Amino acid sequence: MTTPRPLAGKARTTRARDLVLRTRGGLSVRADLRAAAVVLALVLLALATGVVLVGTGDFPMTPAEVLSTLAGNGSVAQEFIVRDLRLPRVLVALLVGVALGLAGAVFQAISRNPLGSPDIIGFGQGSAAGALTVIVLFQGSSFAVAGGAVVGGLLTGVGVYLLAWRGGIHGYRLVLVGIGAAAVLSAVNGYLLTRADIVDAARAVLWLTGSLNGRGWDEFWPLLVACAALLPLTVAHARPLRMLEMGDEAAGALGVRVERTRLVLVLCATLLTASATAAAGPIAFVALTAPQLARRLTRAAGPNLLPAAGMGALLMVVSDFLAQWAFGDRQLPVGAVTGVLGGCYLLWLLFVERKAGRI
Repeated sequence: MTTPRPLAGKARTTRARDLVLRTRGGLSVRADLRAAAVVLALVLLALATGVVLVGTGDFPMTPAEVLSTLAGNGSVAQEFIVRDLRLPRVLVALLVGVALGLAGAVFQAISRNPLGSPDIIGFGQGSAAGALTVIVLFQGSSFAVAGGAVVGGLLTGVGVYLLAWRGGIHGYRLVLVGIGAAAVLSAVNGYLLTRADIVDAARAVLWLTGSLNGRGWDEFWPLLVACAALLPLTVAHARPLRMLEMGDEAAGALGVRVERTRLVLVLCATLLTASATAAAGPIAFVALTAPQLARRLTRAAGPNLLPAAGMGALLMVVSDFLAQWAFGDRQLPVGAVTGVLGGCYLLWLLFVERKAGRI
């Protein structure tokens, strides 16, 4: 058994924005300085927005008071408001954004298509169908609804993958099969709503919109476990995922086990989408827009997994802030805000793709 050798402390740059660290054993680690700076900036902005959001409400608090309370120096009232009421909601928003941004980056890289997003190719609708089945047919608890969303998302992922398989998975075939699955599942969801009584229908419609209202520690901990398990596994496949974007033959020639890598990444992205949907409902367009915005900031090729996760977190907390306070006394579900913002972005993206002759 050999002992890993520490970094030699010597670094050199290969490009103006790349930093390469070399070990004495000949191993090297390359870091894109611009991408790292973008990730750091996005994380700091998301956390700062979260702190502001925690301090905003009928009992306003300054960011300094919020941080002091989190450090254990607040009053009894401040401790209750921050730790029990507002903090869990903000943390759920951050993790939902991370999960959706990461899942969107994976699907767009695998399909090699900017429209390859979980909410476009049916995975979000599958989670919604699972949750609606529990709500309408079994009148299940919140925990059961979350479980139904995860199961529905997994079954949809398996179904789309198998239907798109034809000696391998082609990007456009995956997108087309996913769009068809989304249409079918949307019809199923509409049918389930017609079967519901008025109380269950109202509950289902609110859940389908995507909302963070009432989210607490019960939603946070399962989502944290899912992200803690799936995020490292997904990021560990960033290099083979980048090679997959060059095509299956090129990736295989470089030593990538193409179908195994693709299956693992699709499974991770599906579970991330299902976990986020279980926690907050189907949040529209975050998975679509976060990877594209992150790529424009980093100006780097490849899936940009961590920048997409950071952008997703920032989009979620900003959207939640707008949903709560941008429309006066009327609070909107966060899914309504992301739907409006993401819909405008989708129209712009389609216009750009058409102008470039790609669609």
